[in-house]
Amino acid sequence: MKITQIRIYPFNIPLKVPITISLGTIEHARNILIEIQTDESITGWGEGSPFWMIVGETQASGLAAAEDMARLLIGQNPLDIEGCLTILTRYLPGHPTTRSAFDMALYDIAAKAARMPLYQFLGGSKRTLVTDETIYINTPERMVEDAVRIYKNGAQAIKIKLGTTLKADIDRLYAIEKALMELGDDSRDYYKVPYRIDANQGWDYVTASAVLYQTRFIDHQFQYCEQPVRKQDLHHLAKLKSEGNVPIMADESLFDATDAIRLVREEAVDYFNIKLSKSGGIFEALNINAIGEAAGIPCMIGCMSESRLALTANAHFAAARQNVRFYDLDGCFEHALDPIYGGITYNGYQITLPDTPGIGAEVDAAFLAQSERKTIA
Repeated sequence: MKITQIRIYPFNIPLKVPITISLGTIEHARNILIEIQTDESITGWGEGSPFWMIVGETQASGLAAAEDMARLLIGQNPLDIEGCLTILTRYLPGHPTTRSAFDMALYDIAAKAARMPLYQFLGGSKRTLVTDETIYINTPERMVEDAVRIYKNGAQAIKIKLGTTLKADIDRLYAIEKALMELGDDSRDYYKVPYRIDANQGWDYVTASAVLYQTRFIDHQFQYCEQPVRKQDLHHLAKLKSEGNVPIMADESLFDATDAIRLVREEAVDYFNIKLSKSGGIFEALNINAIGEAAGIPCMIGCMSESRLALTANAHFAAARQNVRFYDLDGCFEHALDPIYGGITYNGYQITLPDTPGIGAEVDAAFLAQSERKTIA
């Protein structure tokens, strides 16, 4: 099999409202879409979501890099996934998000050629995944509104974005806790819906330690805190882990397998957050998970602002690896439209995977007809 043509699209999806984390605000999902065609009439789809404040890529830089990457892959065998990715990595060692879109499309082709859904191609089985939903940084009042809505919708975990100041973040946590405690309008015990907090590197060590200590005085279980301090500050990650107030999860500190080994060596975290758009795709995500599993570190599958196309690929990966214990696949909840056919479906927060070969999701042709494209052949 040979790659004969690659199409590159800017994949722009409007958001319902702007979303804010400690590192910045985005108003659109400005993603990158890759379509790889082969001489055996098998087409692979891949998507990357470049969060510039995390991965150092923009849509513009990713689209430019994608043209060079595409030229390198014309004529290559798409079933040689490692070989294709090695070509891309040696030529452009950065650009993990752009590379992840090519990686995803290659796995889509390989699983279609094998006539297997991707989770089965990866050696896994279909299993139930339940995502959380995220509350983004806002006023305490607005974050309370979101928490109440998410709780009433039946969420089994609530993710809370923090990472501002000590007082402001503690006020947010206490306001959310008070509002949920006062609901009393259904049979669920409010404190059995755990919190997951994410500072996105927004705190220094002193602030992080103080906020996490305050969780002792809140009835809720705090399952973990993602990336409380700067990504390079492994010393304080390890110190926060040793304090034992809330389990610590690496996000921005973890891009690839080399980072995973470093985090294990430093005994810095309790959990890994794997994101395909951050790791460079499924191939490297498998390596990261294997290191975590060997070290006794469970993983979460996370997301940026992908459509259901890439979220479906993320879900296939999670279903294929038992060491992936947490699921944060709510990126499309913030999208104002859904241009994807097939793919995962959401029954509340429960995710069902498709059983069709490959990823099992494609982009609406009418939506693509309105998009710019670059064809490399």
